[in-house]
Amino acid sequence: MYERKTPEHLECGIKVTARVIGSKWKPCIIDAISRGVHRPGALQREIGLASRRVIQLQLKELEEHGIVQKRVYPVLPQKVEYRLSELGVSILQVLEAMNEWGEANRHLYLAGVTELV
Repeated sequence: MYERKTPEHLECGIKVTARVIGSKWKPCIIDAISRGVHRPGALQREIGLASRRVIQLQLKELEEHGIVQKRVYPVLPQKVEYRLSELGVSILQVLEAMNEWGEANRHLYLAGVTELV
């Protein structure tokens, strides 16, 4: 994982949340895992636009933050599955609120409005 050269200020809850799920694909990965998609290849197919490498990097970061747990099965070829941790389950309410806001305001962005007055 990238190491910052300057200290990160995490005294605000929004900054902490953004640090954990603030990327293009992490919310989608968490959502997919919560709906039963557990294997990296299946996650990549579910999300579609993210490359396998990006999915792997995002999963690694989510694991480091304690949001997902990785399970490696002792079989060949190697089988890996991801599940939400207890902390990961607790973040689902944040994602649900984001989804509700997006659904309620999607029409503004589909119509080309990029600034709300």
